[in-house]
Amino acid sequence: MATLSAITIYPIKSCGGIALAQVDIGPLGLARDRHWMLADAHGQFLTQRTHPEMACITPRFEADALVLSAPGMPELRLAAGGQDGAAVRVQVWKDTVTALDQGEEAGAWFTGFLKTPARLVRFSPAEERVCNPRWTGEHHAATQFSDGYPLLVIGQSSLDDLNARLAAKGAPALPMNRFRPNLVIDGLEAYEEDFVDTISLDDGAGGEVLLKLVKPCARCPVPGIDQATGRTDAQWPNEPLDTLAAYRANPRVDGGLTFGQNAIVIGGQGGQIRVGQACGWELNF
Repeated sequence: MATLSAITIYPIKSCGGIALAQVDIGPLGLARDRHWMLADAHGQFLTQRTHPEMACITPRFEADALVLSAPGMPELRLAAGGQDGAAVRVQVWKDTVTALDQGEEAGAWFTGFLKTPARLVRFSPAEERVCNPRWTGEHHAATQFSDGYPLLVIGQSSLDDLNARLAAKGAPALPMNRFRPNLVIDGLEAYEEDFVDTISLDDGAGGEVLLKLVKPCARCPVPGIDQATGRTDAQWPNEPLDTLAAYRANPRVDGGLTFGQNAIVIGGQGGQIRVGQACGWELNF
């Protein structure tokens, strides 16, 4: 039997995550996931790829506030629902969308920590950022500030297998947060998520949340960044990509090193999913 063993949201793209016991799920994925983003003076998105210290920006929700902390910085408290600030154009990979600027205080805080001009923006409710139909097929899906799809799903056994390979060469094991999944599934075989078509979960109201796994996730160097310190391991600076290169090159994504599957919501929007609940799944063959 497979179970949902972890749920994580990342309110601000490429910043710290929040582990949850349960979460509301909608057509855009998990509530409040990647609803905010940092952009430079030209509207280009910022991530750990170029600013690894973003891993140390830690969010939490307190009542009606989004509270942010970072080393050496005072806490920043913002409205949990975001501000309807000035509309600005921002770029996420090849997509240019309208976002809402979250004000001078937030901009100054992030600029001070990152030591580079940065603005905090939130996804405009009037905007729709459509996922690539090459991968979603007949299903119309949209996302906010994720790289391209609303959800990332990883099987725990896949990480266990990778860590065994790292141990065999003397490298340290990696925690799951290096790969920044939204959902972790226990009970699948290693990399079995590569062959899963849909995952079904009880929505808590007698219905079913249905997720479709649509695209292998090609990994960048971010899994090499310690999510607690924002640093890479000086002894193993190219892990886990070096290890993944030996067996995870995927021709479906032009030889990218894949780990985990991007997913979309195709049923049960408005439901709620919970850690520990059973998962059903259908294979894609």
